[in-house]
Amino acid sequence: MTQPLDTRQLRAFVTLARRGSFTQAARELHLSQSAVSHSMKALETDLGCRLFDRMSKKVLLTQAGEHLLQHADKILLEMAAAREAIQQLSKWGYGRLRIGASTTACQYILPEVLSEFKKSYPQAMISVEPGDTREAIELLRTNQVDLALALEPKRDDDFEFIPLFTDEMVFVMAPSHPWAQAGRVVREEIPRQQYVLYNKNSFTFEMVEEYFRTEDMVLNMVMEFGSMEAIKELVKLGLGVSILAPWIARKEIESGELVTLSLGKRKLKRNWGLLHWRERRLTLAEETFAGLCRTNTARLGTP
Repeated sequence: MTQPLDTRQLRAFVTLARRGSFTQAARELHLSQSAVSHSMKALETDLGCRLFDRMSKKVLLTQAGEHLLQHADKILLEMAAAREAIQQLSKWGYGRLRIGASTTACQYILPEVLSEFKKSYPQAMISVEPGDTREAIELLRTNQVDLALALEPKRDDDFEFIPLFTDEMVFVMAPSHPWAQAGRVVREEIPRQQYVLYNKNSFTFEMVEEYFRTEDMVLNMVMEFGSMEAIKELVKLGLGVSILAPWIARKEIESGELVTLSLGKRKLKRNWGLLHWRERRLTLAEETFAGLCRTNTARLGTP
């Protein structure tokens, strides 16, 4: 494998090529003439060719030297740009924020949080990868995101879970539904209802299924959708009952378009939070994002 060029030698080479004089190059580099001369001899030995024609008081580039100068300029410019970019990251208002979040969080939580975040970090590079809890964990594991806004998973020693809020899942239905009319759920009718639920591959669906399995029930008729908006519209039309957290349908509940009823005496609660690698310290930008998430989601929790 070819060894990379020494950057100090490259810098001296470019300076000497521009100045055409060992004296002037040494002065600009704050080195002795012998140090510059030694550096150029070492570079020529490394490359196996002569880079300069040495005159009495002047040096001229050879053809090989002219070719190297084109590459050296690019290399040093890229290095300067890399240094500048890295230094910018340490300045207030800069940084990178890579978030993994469920489609529900993307729609109902992130817009307000990111709007506030941009006020503090106007130059930050933000990327959001949508995905359910399992997908978010995989994105974390493969270093595609740094934080995941998701439901608390089953024990995973690799990641730390920062709690944000806890919500409660309830039955959601149209006002015309018999349960809504009666103001109560008829337990015997639960398995026979038509349900409109979120994606069967989601963590939430698994929790709902497990809840009713514990209640010795199976929800037989289920339509699944990947969009909460589509689910709410179908339920408003009376095409089924859904099981949602009230904050997802707050507007429709307050307007009377949808009605909520408890699943039963035993509650089905979900813990929302931020996941990150356990041994990785959060950056200042990530700490700020976490704080904004905590502030903006406090009202979403179960009273």
